[in-house]
Amino acid sequence: MSDEWKSSSSSGEDAKSWKLLEKALLSSVQEQRRSRRWGIFFKLLTFIYLFGALALVLPVLDLKKASTTEAHTALIEIRGMIADREEASADKVVGSLRAAFEDTNTKGVILRINSPGGSPVQSGYIYDEIRRLRGEYPQTKVYAVISDLGASGAYYIASAADEIYADKASLVGSIGVTAASFGFVETMEKLGVERRVYTSGEHKAFLDPFQPQKEEETRFWKGVLDTTHRQFIESVKQGRGERLKADEHPELFSGLVWSGEQALQLGLVDALGSASYVAREVIGQKEMVDFTQRDTPFDRFAKRLGTSVADRIALWMGFQGPTLR
Repeated sequence: MSDEWKSSSSSGEDAKSWKLLEKALLSSVQEQRRSRRWGIFFKLLTFIYLFGALALVLPVLDLKKASTTEAHTALIEIRGMIADREEASADKVVGSLRAAFEDTNTKGVILRINSPGGSPVQSGYIYDEIRRLRGEYPQTKVYAVISDLGASGAYYIASAADEIYADKASLVGSIGVTAASFGFVETMEKLGVERRVYTSGEHKAFLDPFQPQKEEETRFWKGVLDTTHRQFIESVKQGRGERLKADEHPELFSGLVWSGEQALQLGLVDALGSASYVAREVIGQKEMVDFTQRDTPFDRFAKRLGTSVADRIALWMGFQGPTLR
């Protein structure tokens, strides 16, 4: 009996030992997991801190980059879609222009353009500001230099400059206005979907892609686009003057686009050359200082998040407003 009790007691002690060992191992594993989680958290926190510090420092670096005590050529990039809250928005370009003109060491301003166009309003704001600054600082000339593409709203802006340069293979022109949409009426009928729209104005929903077009509304909308086109043409003629061979080539305002070599013959550009060529040979100051205002990394992230949602809604609705393209 005594031997059996001893054996049972020994087995019980072994079981307790294994449980204690198992508990210790589990505690160790849990501690390691907690340690890894805290490690990941602190690494992420460090990354966010560094990212934020970089976002704060970048504007300062840009400011230093755009300040010099030596004579220079001011460079302003107009890249991508010309629209509100984009890199080529009127706010950013106008701010860049004012900073460049106000710098007493600026001997000339180059607008380096690579854009398909965009908002007629944003383009008009920039056009007007260029002409105003030219009047306020007559000794500082503005040169538009088109690289790959200077079309529609981008050309609208370029026409405000003293001279326009392009590469022989650049695409130039597209003086026209477009507004795109879709029609889903027959699709809805096939699906058996009924469209219900409640308005307080007879034509309030005239751009609704889910309703049939009405002749008088289509005619009205065409008139709006024609008015915008006329304003575009008048601005280009005012900017280019007699250099533009519009009488011999009325197709200049048809929305067509030409190569830089053809644009030179049509009076759309003044000469062929790059930004560095204009700075060196025309302005006489090969040292270029970039005055372009750009988004911070945080701005770009927030903008992409917001505009992606808006773009999806616009795509779903099937409508796009008037655009200089």
